[in-house]
Amino acid sequence: MSALKKTALTVLTAALLPVLTAAPVLADEATPDRSEDKQPKPPAAMSTVGGTMLGKPGTQVNLAAGVPVLPKKVTGKSWIVADAESGEVLASHNAHWRLPPASTLKMLFADTVLPVLPKTESHKVTSADLAGVGEGSSLVGVKEESTYTVHDLWMGVFLRSGNDAVHVLSEMNGGIAKTVADMNKHAAELKALDTNVVSPDGYDEKGQVSSAYDLTLIARSGLQKKDFREYSSTVRVQFPGEEKKPKKGKKAPKRETFEIQNTNRLLTGDAGLDPYKGIAGVKNGNTTNAGSTFTGVAERDGRVLLVTVMSPSQEESLAVYQETGRLLDWGFAAAGKVKPVGELVKPGSVGGDSDKEAVGQKDSGGGKGEAGGSGGTDQAGLGDKASGSSGKGIAVAITGGALLLLAAAVFLVNRKWPLPDLVKRLPGR
Repeated sequence: MSALKKTALTVLTAALLPVLTAAPVLADEATPDRSEDKQPKPPAAMSTVGGTMLGKPGTQVNLAAGVPVLPKKVTGKSWIVADAESGEVLASHNAHWRLPPASTLKMLFADTVLPVLPKTESHKVTSADLAGVGEGSSLVGVKEESTYTVHDLWMGVFLRSGNDAVHVLSEMNGGIAKTVADMNKHAAELKALDTNVVSPDGYDEKGQVSSAYDLTLIARSGLQKKDFREYSSTVRVQFPGEEKKPKKGKKAPKRETFEIQNTNRLLTGDAGLDPYKGIAGVKNGNTTNAGSTFTGVAERDGRVLLVTVMSPSQEESLAVYQETGRLLDWGFAAAGKVKPVGELVKPGSVGGDSDKEAVGQKDSGGGKGEAGGSGGTDQAGLGDKASGSSGKGIAVAITGGALLLLAAAVFLVNRKWPLPDLVKRLPGR
């Protein structure tokens, strides 16, 4: 090769080398490997029940002068901050995204079945009662051939999220199929149209979904009921142990009890997490498909807020509680300053709402689910029917319910009871 050709080749190689070596970098920039791109995305159009802004994907908030910015480190796929009494939605993120609800669905189970079964009724558990409990379910420890009151079983549902207790109560209500049908009917009556129940305990099942909006509606309805408030705010209690058969010729041994504690960590606290001041319930959940879910209600200076968070991306086990706490803090700071982005609608039985639209969902349907029984629904002072949930009087109801329980020494076993202001209001304090 001539010297001239060698020189030309050298020049050409030098010119092309930067381009060749840069090519992979340009390709990476064109198709970035971002973790968030691998996450499922919300539908472009969702239900508009409660307002058109709530049907939009992404975060919805009306920030203005004097309104605090939303907190950082809130990674839930879907969340909502609402005023429990007025029904105003202060901010939301993919509020109507239909996602697996996990055990937060037990709020709908309770709101549906509580009014039907008298709390003093007793039931001897059979093997058939527990036959359908899913593998790996959370359990309170219900035993076959042992007798429990309805009150005992509800404590197991709310404190330990016991699927065994849910199944027993469902059988007492007429069976799993009937209970699922009752729950779906009640969800439609509440206009929780994102919700489809397949299993009453929230166990992962194909097609079982709800949304942050719906779970908040359901919690708001449940909080109208005295027993619902009691169970969801109880920190710990003694649960009946197994009934042992007496030995021949001897008396039956005394039935032992064991302590169960609420799995709501904003209520009980945990290592690295203090109880949230003002918390008064409601329900947490966690499954493989759903991740962590939580709906909480808290009161501060007479204002009651509801927050629901579904499926934070953080792997930290306490993330759903930490994010709920941040959103509650924001809600209390923003309340009265921020323009709402929507509302929590009233149930169909209450009327007065013209918004029945739900993109891709079933219609809100007709009347109320089956009534009857004495499950402890307290109607006085709440302004609406027992099944209604306009929110009027919830602050008074929560305060009154908490005071009643405190007076009965239910919470005195836990010195970290997170409503110290209510404790101070007790007579003689």
